[in-house]
Amino acid sequence: MKAVLKVDPTQQISKIDERIYGSFIEQLGRAVYEGIYQPGQATADENGLRKDVIEAVKKLNVPIVRYPGGNFVSQYKWEDGIGPKDARPKRLDLAWRTIETNQFGLHEFMNWAKKVGTQADMAVNLGTRGIMSAANLVEYCNFPKGSYWSDLRRQNGQETPFAIKTWCLGNEMDGPWEIGQKTAYEYGHLANEAAKAMRAVDDSIELVACGSSSMDNPTFGDWEKTVLDQCYDNVDYLSLHRYYGFYGDDDPNELDNYLGKNIDLDEFIKGVVAICDAVKARKRTKKTINLSLDEWNVWYHSNDQDAKTKPWQQAPHLLEDIYNFEDALLVGSLLITLLKNSDRVKIACLAQLVNVIAPIMTNDQGVWFQSIFYPYMQVSNYGKGIALTPEVEVPTYKTREFDAVPYLDSIATYDKTQNELTIFCENKHQTDSISFQTLLRDFDVENVIEATQFYGYDVKADNRDGKMKLQPLTATTEPHKVMATLQPLSWNMIRVRVR
Repeated sequence: MKAVLKVDPTQQISKIDERIYGSFIEQLGRAVYEGIYQPGQATADENGLRKDVIEAVKKLNVPIVRYPGGNFVSQYKWEDGIGPKDARPKRLDLAWRTIETNQFGLHEFMNWAKKVGTQADMAVNLGTRGIMSAANLVEYCNFPKGSYWSDLRRQNGQETPFAIKTWCLGNEMDGPWEIGQKTAYEYGHLANEAAKAMRAVDDSIELVACGSSSMDNPTFGDWEKTVLDQCYDNVDYLSLHRYYGFYGDDDPNELDNYLGKNIDLDEFIKGVVAICDAVKARKRTKKTINLSLDEWNVWYHSNDQDAKTKPWQQAPHLLEDIYNFEDALLVGSLLITLLKNSDRVKIACLAQLVNVIAPIMTNDQGVWFQSIFYPYMQVSNYGKGIALTPEVEVPTYKTREFDAVPYLDSIATYDKTQNELTIFCENKHQTDSISFQTLLRDFDVENVIEATQFYGYDVKADNRDGKMKLQPLTATTEPHKVMATLQPLSWNMIRVRVR
């Protein structure tokens, strides 16, 4: 089979906001406790932060991390997680029916974020709390000094402001599982009033309003329209969430259909963009609302296990999906889809980062990387600069859900500062290799910097034995051409120096 990707530097999707390679840490299961924070563990520093996890997260080059939820935030009192640890209360976490010790809170998270080199995407509780608790948190985090909350921050050991730029106005407020579920009008009005108060404290912040928690919810579409009618002028982004394997029609045993799920994500994103722009037109405003895909991943492996977990434990094993090779292929394709929509998706958070539906897993001895770690790591580190519009010539196949899934999923990014072109490409054919060419207009290729492939594993194989790894890929070049043979069911990356 042959496939061609045509690349033209004048045909650009967008400058890439690297926050699309973000992730997510929630006070859930072992994401925090035994994940990023474990006093007494062999690698833990003086603050209880696991240094082996810090180094693993650095490999992923995560630019932003959403915290502290997720469902957890809608019943969370942020004041419980500040001040002396021996004075912090233990609480019932009603979202996940566990015991929250509050030994890890705001200061610990910001200290961890600094060590891994990431920004915070801080969520406020608009489920069971509201306007003033959100404004007070902004004051605590961002106001210099001379007020009650800013001086309390200084008293608690942080002299300078945390200066958090990005804030989420609640989480999944349309969901019946949520503590404090709202109607679209109730939430939109509350989000608008909270936004006004938060911006009064710090007018430099960016705000993310909650879109539908799923496009499968019966209120999808109407929710977005009603919420934006209320708060359009005072927010910057609308969120959307999407998981695969989680829904009834996402059968991973139907591999051809499963690997086409990136088409579903693309349609979801474009649909929400259309709703945002319809509200923009009706309001006759020049302001454009962009998107924050602040929860996305594969999630289904742990469902049966979680149903058997006894409630009211501290840091139980929850949502600990063990990912296999087919999941890595889907995650790679979803990352390409984010790049294809980088003109409107400016923030995205792989949910989550450690232990809970995560690329990084821990035990008392150390860390190990799941299959999905590898495509995520490569795109986050090398998908920089400009996303170039892909023009692809390749056969397609038909599945139960999708009429035309391309056998090749691909895109190129151009980092002008490094004179580097990076090609991400995935062969979805289960038996045939692809003779792949990238034709470059107005680029001269100097040399191949790196070429790798991730393939050769059974689709149900996982990485608990640590044997999965990126392998060399043979890529050849001509002045305006890059060529490689892509193995069946393979994720590939080719980096070339251009002029």
